[in-house]
Amino acid sequence: MTKEQKRLRRQFDALGRAVPPSRRVTRALIAPERRMIRLPLALLLIAGGFLAFLPILGLWMLPLGLMLLAVDAPAIAPAISAASIRVRHWWRSRRRRAGRDDD
Repeated sequence: MTKEQKRLRRQFDALGRAVPPSRRVTRALIAPERRMIRLPLALLLIAGGFLAFLPILGLWMLPLGLMLLAVDAPAIAPAISAASIRVRHWWRSRRRRAGRDDD
């Protein structure tokens, strides 16, 4: 496993910690033998992310679809994992600031 694959795997683990019900599903999807399921699902999630104005569909689908696509497209894995890290840090700092403003 390359450095970038390990980094992307850590992002899936962070997602599983943040949203525990997703842990089992994401582990199953990133298994190497699930490629035939993972690619179409990733494309559907990306397309659904662009339809965020519809009920149930939302922007949450876009990053998840890109992360799943990055498992099979190593060229985009560094950018996707770096973006995931930046978004998680941004979200954490925003929540911290919001907590301080409530005091």
